[in-house]
Amino acid sequence: MAKLEQYRTYVERILQEYSRYKPAYSEVEVQVMVDKEHDYYQLNRVGWNKDQRIHGCVLHLDIKEGKIWIQYDGTEDGIADDLLALGVPKEDIVLAFHPPYKRPYTGFAMG
Repeated sequence: MAKLEQYRTYVERILQEYSRYKPAYSEVEVQVMVDKEHDYYQLNRVGWNKDQRIHGCVLHLDIKEGKIWIQYDGTEDGIADDLLALGVPKEDIVLAFHPPYKRPYTGFAMG
């Protein structure tokens, strides 16, 4: 249970850090969405750039079966490196955006 709470803290901390980066060119709100009951975590951008609607997910992570599942990563450097820097072992990180048959070659957990 302590590991689960630690992973929740790590994921939320990373999302909060990424939420500080706001586009300077438009009226876009950065939203951190945390559902600790179901262990769903997202970072979204919502707003307008002149007359163009902006709405999309930047990061989507889940915690399932004691592992952090990276469902979507729209960051430049990759959130897996941030998790590794915090001490999360590779065997507890699933790159879920890769199909299951490719996961054995990533060096991370298969799921």
